[in-house]
Amino acid sequence: MDGKLKKFGLVSAGAVAGVLISLGITAVAQRDARSPLPLEELRQFSDVFGAIKANYVENVEDKKLITEAISGMLSGLDPHSAYLDADAFKELQVGTQGEFGGLGIEVGIEDGFIKVVSPIEDTPAARAGIKSGDLIIKIDEKPTKGLPLNEAVKLMRGKPKTQITLTISRKGENRPLVIPIMRDVIRVQSVKSKVLEPGYGYVRITQFQEHTVENLVRHVDTLYKQGGPLKGLVLDLRNDPGGLLHGAVGVSAAFLPPKVLVTSTDGRTEDAKRRYVASPEDYLRGTRDDYLQKLPGAVKSVPMVVLVNGGSASASEIVAGALQDHKRAVVMGTQTFGKGSVQSILPLTSNSAIKLTTARYYTPAGRSIQAKGITPDFLVEETPEGDITQFRVREADLSRHLSNDKDAEEKPRAPVPNAADADKLKDRKPIEFGSPDDYQLQQAMNHLKGKPVAVAKAKEAPRAEAASGGGEKSR
Repeated sequence: MDGKLKKFGLVSAGAVAGVLISLGITAVAQRDARSPLPLEELRQFSDVFGAIKANYVENVEDKKLITEAISGMLSGLDPHSAYLDADAFKELQVGTQGEFGGLGIEVGIEDGFIKVVSPIEDTPAARAGIKSGDLIIKIDEKPTKGLPLNEAVKLMRGKPKTQITLTISRKGENRPLVIPIMRDVIRVQSVKSKVLEPGYGYVRITQFQEHTVENLVRHVDTLYKQGGPLKGLVLDLRNDPGGLLHGAVGVSAAFLPPKVLVTSTDGRTEDAKRRYVASPEDYLRGTRDDYLQKLPGAVKSVPMVVLVNGGSASASEIVAGALQDHKRAVVMGTQTFGKGSVQSILPLTSNSAIKLTTARYYTPAGRSIQAKGITPDFLVEETPEGDITQFRVREADLSRHLSNDKDAEEKPRAPVPNAADADKLKDRKPIEFGSPDDYQLQQAMNHLKGKPVAVAKAKEAPRAEAASGGGEKSR
């Protein structure tokens, strides 16, 4: 391994799509000169390596042993640090372009199993009924216990029109579910929009990709041409797993005054300490054409609601946090995922690298999102009875997750539906975001029109001395 690693960008990925950040961080593989090499531990490593080579039942190549050792070293740190082989490099690039062959599912690792973070809407996985929180225990006939995340993704990706079978363990089900799914070309349309009614527009961002900011401008411009001057705008970031940081900065800049702070990062190295503002220098990449100059000026002041949920992660949390801190928009929905760490891609060779957690990112007010997420101004669930997806996995649920360095870590307490409500939700189909049946969108419209918002009532678990309940009143 070379003593010095090349420059690359910071990325956030792993359990969710995360944030791709071009920070130009200088990664140095050399140990600090003041820190001696741990000779005793290295001797122990050498002894184990030799014992395997000499005594294992089958011959094992040196490269495999070293690769597995590197993988184990990184996976033991946190859920998002990992070893990337050549295929994983390609996956990283494919994810930001918005087109690939597969199922359309965001996954992570929990207790050695593959866990569903969120199915991407309008994909084979979503249509087959895969839900957030599902535990994938088998991919075809291959058990997933102990399977590296990149290997699981590799198995699920494949040629369109080929079938794969996932065996799912789901809370509330007595036996595993066997779900056959036909792979397809996954084209993630990152921006969608429509006029809800005269004067009210709706924009949904499903993922922050290479052309998201450009597409946002086109959609917002169309809304103004179709619906005239807007009296209200809903920005829907529900189930948006993240993506490119410059896309998140650009989307925030579309609605914020020039040069205000959007997000900042902080880590141990000086290169990991950065501030990102609503300026072309921080949201344009590879072009001099500032798309945001084409936006109608009124978009900077139109009343806004940002919809979020437990599937809103990383880049989408940056946008929600920035608009909330600057009081530019009201955030509505449920607590977000809580992915507030940054990973660096550090090349080892021409076709391999490590993905290493190197920083945390913060909202303009200095709040750390890590393992906590964005708390909505209005807690509104998917239905009046509660969330259909009652067992959604979040960052704080992942083993070895990085702690929040600003607040004492406390796992967000979700509203608990009573038995009657839970029974009503059992057979409900997933909500189609933006549809007339979208309850959270209905409440967003109520707020924009000055009507009361039906806020969820949180119910705490019974305590030994007394059972307590309550919650917020409608606002």
